[in-house]
Amino acid sequence: MLEVMFMVILLGAGLIGVAVLTSLVSFRIGAPLLLVFLGLGLLAGEDGLGLRFDDARMAYFVGSLALAVILFDSGFGTRLSSFRAAAGPALTLASLGVLLTALLVGVAARFAVGLPWLHAFLMGAIVSSTDAAAVFFLLRVGGITIRDRVRSTLEVESASNDPMAIFLTITLVELIVAGDAAADTALREFLIGFAQQMGLGVILGLLGGFLIVRLVNRLELAAGLYPILVMSLALVLFGAVGLAGGSGFLAVFVAGLYAGNRRMRSQATLRRFQDGLSWLAQIVMFLVLGLLATPSHFPVVALPAIALALFLTFVGRPLAVWLCLLPFRSQPNETAFISWVGLRGAVSILLAILPLVYAVPDGQIFFNMTFIIVLTSLLVQGWIIPTTARWLGLVVPPSIGPLEKVELELPGDAHHELVVYRVVPDSPVARGERVPRWARPSLVVRDGQSMGYHYAGRPQAGDRVYLFVPPRYTRLLDRLFASPASVEDDDKDFFGEFTVDPTRSLGDLAHAYDVADGDLDSAMPIADFIEKRLGGRTEVGDRVACGGIELVVRELDEAGNIKAVGVAIQPQPSGPAKVPLFLNARQIKERLRVRRRRRRENVVPSDPDKEPFRLNARQIIDYLGARRSQKPGPSSPANDGE
Repeated sequence: MLEVMFMVILLGAGLIGVAVLTSLVSFRIGAPLLLVFLGLGLLAGEDGLGLRFDDARMAYFVGSLALAVILFDSGFGTRLSSFRAAAGPALTLASLGVLLTALLVGVAARFAVGLPWLHAFLMGAIVSSTDAAAVFFLLRVGGITIRDRVRSTLEVESASNDPMAIFLTITLVELIVAGDAAADTALREFLIGFAQQMGLGVILGLLGGFLIVRLVNRLELAAGLYPILVMSLALVLFGAVGLAGGSGFLAVFVAGLYAGNRRMRSQATLRRFQDGLSWLAQIVMFLVLGLLATPSHFPVVALPAIALALFLTFVGRPLAVWLCLLPFRSQPNETAFISWVGLRGAVSILLAILPLVYAVPDGQIFFNMTFIIVLTSLLVQGWIIPTTARWLGLVVPPSIGPLEKVELELPGDAHHELVVYRVVPDSPVARGERVPRWARPSLVVRDGQSMGYHYAGRPQAGDRVYLFVPPRYTRLLDRLFASPASVEDDDKDFFGEFTVDPTRSLGDLAHAYDVADGDLDSAMPIADFIEKRLGGRTEVGDRVACGGIELVVRELDEAGNIKAVGVAIQPQPSGPAKVPLFLNARQIKERLRVRRRRRRENVVPSDPDKEPFRLNARQIIDYLGARRSQKPGPSSPANDGE
């Protein structure tokens, strides 16, 4: 007994340690981290090192617990500003998008694989959600900065679409198990179940988040106990909502979103603890799912599974994303990127265990096909996300900022951050510019030695300066420590050659840069013009054509108003849509309007006598009037001749 216990601990802890170490390779080469963890599970499994694990119920229990931890941390780390900016498109993708993807893949599974209709739609529901862990990791690796609107949409979608996929999968599994007895009431039960699951998930999630914040702020505990209390309360909420018939996964995400955007005691400690616990949950879940798989069973379903994966990647996901984003003002390049970053992952494999748990006939087929679909998705899409973002013009220059930022909780509710800057040669600080007093510089590290800021003298190139700063003032220090040359080069490539005041009028812009556009209102401020063209919502990097130039949003203030605008004399070639198929509703309407106008202009025949049927009503009236005026009257010379 003891030998078995020690062996299990040795193998389990060893696999987790190896997974952590192999993540270094993933960070270096940009490989999907999920692929590394799954590969380790397969390597240690029955067809690898010989570890036999075939308990589907235990795998589903461990995976569900881990997913609850991951979703709570995802909500806790989502800024409310990002959620608001992306709420419309992201929540549409997380609900309607999941349903459309399940339907499209279900139809493909019916005709390509030959599954019965309910089984086919179950296959679609299993792979309908994107994986939060894979999306979050790949959007942050590769040294690129994706535009805020696109990144927020993808992160909020991937963090919130799991409850819908889980609901669809469980509902379809129960329908298959019940058989014809539940066919008559299937639609009614589906609608009631959906309202109950999502309604209770949102309401009880908000209530749970409120209680977590109140308890943490009221109780006096040792600092190390707060993270344990918060996570235990989150899991209590997960279990209670599930017992009440709601979606526990949605509830923990909503609770994390609420709690993470409220002032809480020991919040910095909570974030660090939950970040580490979330990584542990991901590793454990991926390893367990990898151990459950048997690669020797894959060849039987490999071809249909790969065909479904390619359909999902190139048809199902893009079509569902495009239909969901039609009402919004997403540009074609943004829609194309969002459709491409539809990575399938551990949640899909976890849902594929449900047919095994419920003893669905041929349930192993769902698991094996899903595993192959996930591997194909990661191999096809995961490797080239940074390249795709650059090609679509969605990468913005990284903002200049501190090397490190540490959130501090000081007595008396003083909220500051400890930021660390490295002094760059030729930066304003290195040239003698004073650091503002409100920044409270406290420490300088020079040549490995620490000294007080006031005793260090003028900062020198290579120094590391430690400052206590209120969070809202951090950006004011960025350019003080930056190299003007590097800033100028990065800005010129992306933001244009010149900078203009957004409060100036379009008339001033037209006069200065010789802009010829008859549709421009010369009295309109430049900022208002950009916001009008973009539908009232802007972000750094947005570009608007104006005559022969492009106006680029360089900077926004804290309220989201345009603070600086760049002028690109030679617009970037990446401006036009790389994938013109993904037009939004407004662009489609505009193109149809232009086409109708051109058709009306071309409808006037060169010879009305030969083509009178192509005239419209007004042209017919004018044509008949002209013919009457040309017809000889009784006093005309023709009658005199008669």
